[in-house]
This record gives sequence, structure tokens and C-alpha cells, in this order.
Amino acid sequence: MNIHTKNINSPVISHLANVAHSLCQSGLLGVFYGSISARLSANSFLINRKDALLDKMTNDSFITLHDKEDYRWQEASLDSFIHANIYRNFLEARFVMYSHAPYATSYSLNHDTIKPIDYLGHRILGSKSKILDSKEYETLYERADTDIVRYFKTNPANFVLLKGCGIYGYGRDLSALVKLIAVVENSCKILHFNNLLDQSYADESRFEI
Repeated sequence: MNIHTKNINSPVISHLANVAHSLCQSGLLGVFYGSISARLSANSFLINRKDALLDKMTNDSFITLHDKEDYRWQEASLDSFIHANIYRNFLEARFVMYSHAPYATSYSLNHDTIKPIDYLGHRILGSKSKILDSKEYETLYERADTDIVRYFKTNPANFVLLKGCGIYGYGRDLSALVKLIAVVENSCKILHFNNLLDQSYADESRFEI
């Protein structure tokens, strides 16, 4: 067992590991791409390591970080600074997740908003959600923690689709957070297929029998 996780409540690690495995199976997390964390106290949280196999998480896959940065931050997920800033600014955040959701990420490249056309998406996400512009990829991680928190403070939502990157979200309940991110991904998937159908029937051939 890792020295930095030996004192962590094992059900927390087990819960995160099980959820991460399910997310990998559904395509919402990649084997090496994505992040998931849980708040442990007012100034500490548990997050996956940057080299963790997200579909086969163990105690050694996680590391505990505190507000004061030290050598452990170098071993943690690249998203750690984003997770930390969300925890600092939103006391209701008990869990934070980043999903490189393929359909949502693809949809974000050519759109500025998500406008769900499916019932579940419209009911849960609303009629429209803004997509956050990632701007220059080269400088993304230098400002993403600030940009994402600013978005959450100025928009009535606890998720954001970052253009070309994926979905960041936070919440009190991990299951509810996972469901939210799944709804965003599924709504973008439906929009994608609907757009393909519209393009396939762009001329009068759509009326032929």
C-alpha cells in the first residue's frame, strides 16, 4: 500500500476505483486519459496519479494532495490544479471529474453551445449550455484552472464542456455527477447522429420511396 494512501478510508478509494472502471468501460474515461478525485478535508483531496491505469485502479493509483504544493503534485494527474481550484472555490464540491468524452469533445470543435434535442438532455441540461473556448492549446494548462472556475461562477451549472478537451464537472454525489456527464455525452452523440441524418437528406431524395 502506498505511503500516501495508507491512512485514507478504503471505501473512498474503492468507490472511486469502481466508478473509474465503469467510466472506462463506457468510454467516458480513457485508460490513461481523465481524472477523478474526492475531497478529504477542507484543504486536501484524493486524486489519481498521472500514470494510473484508470480501468484498474488500486490504492497505489491514488495520491493525496494538500493546498500547499510539494513533490507529490508532480506525481499526480495533470488536472490536479483544476480539481484543487474547484475545491477551493466551491464548498459543495465533494467530487470532481474530467472526462475526455469522445462525442462531446468532437461536438465542441464546431459549436459554441449545446442545444439538446433529446428529452433527457433537455430536461437535465436545459435548452442551451455554453461551450467554453479552450483558446490556445499550448497555454491551456497555464490558465484552465482559472478559466473553468470563472465559468462555474458565472454560469448556473456544475459541468462545463471545454472545446476540444472534454467535460469537467463537480458535485456532492459521485453517482449524480457521473449521470450528469453521461447525459452531456449522450446528448452530444444524439446531436451528432441527427446532424448526419440531416446531411444525408439534404435534397429532395428524402421524399423518395
